[in-house]
Amino acid sequence: MTTTPHNSRRPRASWAPGRTSRRGAPRPGATPPAARRGVDLALVWRISTVVAAAVIALAVLLPLIWMLLASLRPEQDIVTSPPTLWPRSFTLEHYLDIWQELPFATLYRNTVIFAVTVTVVSLLFDSMAAYALARLQFSGREAVFVIILIMLMLPFQITLVPLYDLLNNLGLVNTFTGIIVPRATNAFGIFFLRQFFLSLPRDLEEAARVDGASEWRIYWRVVLPLARPALLTLGLFHFQFNWNDLLWPLIMTSDTSRATLPAGLSLFMGQHVTQYGLLMAGAVLSLLPVIVLFLLIQRSFVQGIATTGLK
Repeated sequence: MTTTPHNSRRPRASWAPGRTSRRGAPRPGATPPAARRGVDLALVWRISTVVAAAVIALAVLLPLIWMLLASLRPEQDIVTSPPTLWPRSFTLEHYLDIWQELPFATLYRNTVIFAVTVTVVSLLFDSMAAYALARLQFSGREAVFVIILIMLMLPFQITLVPLYDLLNNLGLVNTFTGIIVPRATNAFGIFFLRQFFLSLPRDLEEAARVDGASEWRIYWRVVLPLARPALLTLGLFHFQFNWNDLLWPLIMTSDTSRATLPAGLSLFMGQHVTQYGLLMAGAVLSLLPVIVLFLLIQRSFVQGIATTGLK
C-alpha cells in the first residue's frame, strides 16, 4: 500500500496589516486600530477648535468691520434695507464733516487729559495701597482688604448720585478735578496689584532692608520695577475703561468745553434722527489710540496677565 508522504512542516501564515497572530501579538510596524482612532480623534478635535476660534473671532470682529465700512459709505447707503456689508460706494465725507459738526479737537484733548491723568494717578495710588496690603503688617489689614473686595463687587452706579451731589456742593461739576478725583483709585487695581506683589519673592526686599533701605525706597526702587508687566497691564485696563467711559463724563459735564469723546459722540444720537455716518467715523477715530497703545505693550500685557498670582 502506497502512502502519501507527510510534510511535517506547517505552512507559514500570511500576514496582513493590522492582523495578529494566534497568540494575539500584532505585527511589528503595524498601526493598531485604537491608535488610528486616536489620531483621527486628535485631528477632529484640532479642526473643531480652529473652527470654534474662527467663529468667535468673526463674532468679535464683525461689529468693528461694520463700523469701519459704515464710516466710509454715504448716509443713505447706511440706512438702506436690507443692509449690505460691502458699501456700494466709498466716501470720506464723514471724517471731514465731524470736525465741523463738533469741536472734535477739544473733545479729543479732554479725553486724553482725563484718561491719561486718571491712569497715572490710579497706578500710583493703587500700587501704594496694594504694597501696604501685601507687605506691611498693621492692625486691621485684613478688614481693609475685605472692604476693598466688597467695593469691588458694588457697581459704580450705586454711588453715582451721592457722589454727584457731593461734588456739586463743592463746586467741582464741569471741571477736570471733579471728573478725575473720584477715579483716582480703583478697588480692582488694588486687588490686582496686591495679588501680583504676593507672588514676588522677598529676597530682594530683605537684602534692601539689610542695606538700610526704607519701606518707601524698597517700594519705589525694588518692587515697582519688578511689577512693570502688571503695571502696564493695569494701566491699559484703566486707560481703555476711562477713554471709553460715557456715563461719568456725561453726568459731570454740562458743555463741550469739558466733555469727552463718548459724551460728545452721543450728540449724534437724537430722539428722532441718528447720524450714523458721523457716529461711526467718530467711533473709529476714538478707537485708534486704544489700538495703538495695545500694540505697543501687548507683550507686557500678556506677561502681566500670565504672571499675576491668585494667592
